Amino acid sequence: MANTAAELARRKAREEEGAGSRANAVPFNQQDFERLRSECLRTGSLFCDPTFPAGWDSLGYNQLGRYSSKTIGVEWKRPAELCSDPRFIVDGAKRTDICQGELGDCWLLAAIASLTLDPAILNRVVPPGQSFSSQYAGIFHFQLWQYGEWVDVVVDDRLPTRDGKLMFVHSAEGGEFWSALLEKAYAKVNSSYEVLIGGSSIEGFEDFTGGISESYDLKEAPPFLFNIMRKALKLGSLLGCSIDISSSYETEAVTHQKLVKGHAYSITAARQVHHFGSPVELLRIRNPWGQVEWTGAWSDNSREWDGLEPEEKKRLDHAADDGEFWMSYTDFLRQFSRLDICNLTPDTLSSEEFSRWNYGEFEGVWRVGSTAGGCRNYPATFCSNLQFFIRLEDVDDEPHDGKDGCTVLIGLMQKDARRERRFGRDLNTIGFAIYQYKGRSKVHLGPDVLLRRAAAARSQNFINLREVCERFKLPPGEYAIIPSTFQPHRKGSFILRVFTEKQAHTRSHVSISFQPDVGRDHVDPHFKRLFAQISGNVRRVLFLLSLNLPIRSDVKSDGFSLQTCRSIISLLDLDGSGKLGLLEFHHVWTKIQKYLVFKSHDSDGSGSMSSHEMRAALAEAGFQLNSAVIQEIVGRYADSSFAIDFDCFVGCLIRLELLFKMFRTLDKKNQGKIQLDLQQVNWSDWFWASNPSIQTCSGLLLVP
Repeated sequence: MANTAAELARRKAREEEGAGSRANAVPFNQQDFERLRSECLRTGSLFCDPTFPAGWDSLGYNQLGRYSSKTIGVEWKRPAELCSDPRFIVDGAKRTDICQGELGDCWLLAAIASLTLDPAILNRVVPPGQSFSSQYAGIFHFQLWQYGEWVDVVVDDRLPTRDGKLMFVHSAEGGEFWSALLEKAYAKVNSSYEVLIGGSSIEGFEDFTGGISESYDLKEAPPFLFNIMRKALKLGSLLGCSIDISSSYETEAVTHQKLVKGHAYSITAARQVHHFGSPVELLRIRNPWGQVEWTGAWSDNSREWDGLEPEEKKRLDHAADDGEFWMSYTDFLRQFSRLDICNLTPDTLSSEEFSRWNYGEFEGVWRVGSTAGGCRNYPATFCSNLQFFIRLEDVDDEPHDGKDGCTVLIGLMQKDARRERRFGRDLNTIGFAIYQYKGRSKVHLGPDVLLRRAAAARSQNFINLREVCERFKLPPGEYAIIPSTFQPHRKGSFILRVFTEKQAHTRSHVSISFQPDVGRDHVDPHFKRLFAQISGNVRRVLFLLSLNLPIRSDVKSDGFSLQTCRSIISLLDLDGSGKLGLLEFHHVWTKIQKYLVFKSHDSDGSGSMSSHEMRAALAEAGFQLNSAVIQEIVGRYADSSFAIDFDCFVGCLIRLELLFKMFRTLDKKNQGKIQLDLQQVNWSDWFWASNPSIQTCSGLLLVP
């Protein structure tokens, strides 16, 4: 329950206080920059970060571990020990401030280089006003996007060096340290420097902007890709590209035209020029190394530039020797293998001249036994996956491909991908499917839609990457997005993000509801006489309830346990009289008849059903519950093989009934939420303690 309570508190803070938004970043590891710096200035000490110490664990665990040859002679030093006049930023951050060191994180450096193109984005990631002179205390901070929320990351300025030089990223001048400290902050949120080895620039793009990325195989480039790129750059998007390698021996090998294989480049401009009067599409590309440049057509000193008008040539500034070069779009498709585009969220863009995406963001958990249903290849469990709903109403304005429809970008990202590396844990193989539906409101879609209809769209592949993201064009309508792992029973947590060109309506789960009770007038007179004979007698209740089950050949059960019958009486004895009232017992009796829907989910007649069937069985019994509640119920009532017998099933529903009644009693204004004072909380704690079997799901059920 502690984890559940913490998660509920985090979500409440996010909804009510905006915690984790761009304007209100959450302190990473609960380290407050201003408080820590003030304390260091007060004591006259330099900050030493206890959560990311200057030691072996921060460097790595294998290639950069304690006994690796690559870490021999490593010393952690502050910038003042490396040069006489260290600076945080000199004359503004520039792309040439980022030079790669010994760490194989060029993908990250390409993303950092792209930051320098937009001062607003850069100032968001690298808060201004930091220096090695004014209020210097050996502490700096950066703000990064991490799985749905912005975090403020504090680092000390001790950096790994060898022979008096920085081992990893550094500036060309050697006296500028913002990029090295940003790299350290990124290493900190991911647990070490070593986990930064290898990656795609889209990961860095997203963590610096909170945007959503799409990737293109340039051998199968869509016909309007140059238009997409040009539009993306006008929207302030970050673009990166790379050349695939066939083996590790080709890593960072240089081609005869001075392109580096397996290396991450950034794209900084897209222009159409007139070469001797004919239109030519050009791209400006940057190598983070800052030295090796393309030598083919449209390179700095190529003859193609002679075919441009002098004004156009001057405007493109093509001759700078800084690792940046121009290339025709045709050569780009021929030379490079992959393109990554990071589309920015509306709050990232400050200029009013740009149009903006609309977006929704959801969190979820694949939990074994309840919501880890796998892909559609596994029909027995697929319908138990979480569902997220969108409604598209308006088609795009001026579509780049000339076709009407609603453009949708969908990104499914699994959390903590890099942090898990040091524990030898592999990424899940993930993907998603999209189903169109009509005439259903706030209902979890079942087999009639998910198994008997074709998906309207789906991710191209299930793949073991941090994120799967794709662009779709869908007709207006209502859709359910089903994110899943490829195989069922794979645990993990994720976020799902949806970007649309026009406003879209989204919701993350079904509402919680249950059917009302019967009144006294509906009780049969014969039942009243029967009740008078057995009321208050636990053994008679046990006998009567149990007798109803063995005589039914279609329900395999030994009847209800004594504990279940005691719980029924204690849970429904709301007036504290020690007796079971007529209406309460009639309610239990009629509900048990209805709860025999259990048998339709006990497909093999074993007397138990798969926990993946719990949602559908509860719905048939009159309960619509969201996925968070379903997960807690399965965790409480399923056995080690994720099976639920009839006794547990009925016991669960009796407790659900009571909790709904309690909630409605306390929700006097029918607002869908309640607030408890300390006395009510203490009473609630006593109630759950006296009924231990309902502790697991109570906290979530009190907030539909």
